[in-house]
Amino acid sequence: MPRKPDEYAIHLFLSSGHREEVRFTTIQDFQKWYSNELVPKSDSHDFMNIPIKNVQGEYMVVRPSTVVAIRVEPIFFGSVERD
Repeated sequence: MPRKPDEYAIHLFLSSGHREEVRFTTIQDFQKWYSNELVPKSDSHDFMNIPIKNVQGEYMVVRPSTVVAIRVEPIFFGSVERD
């Protein structure tokens, strides 16, 4: 039985050369944000809010047109397999 990631680190690569990381609890949460928020506004130069669920009171905004690549990394907190 394959292990299930505890969360997903999403690495955003921006056209300026900067890299940012945000985390999502499930891959479905990321896919929902990506398909409903980022893709429809991909050519926009207006700021868009990126959810940061693991840090209270902190948020990040980015211009969708500056996102040139995204890397999705599964994060496993422990080596013990859980059901």
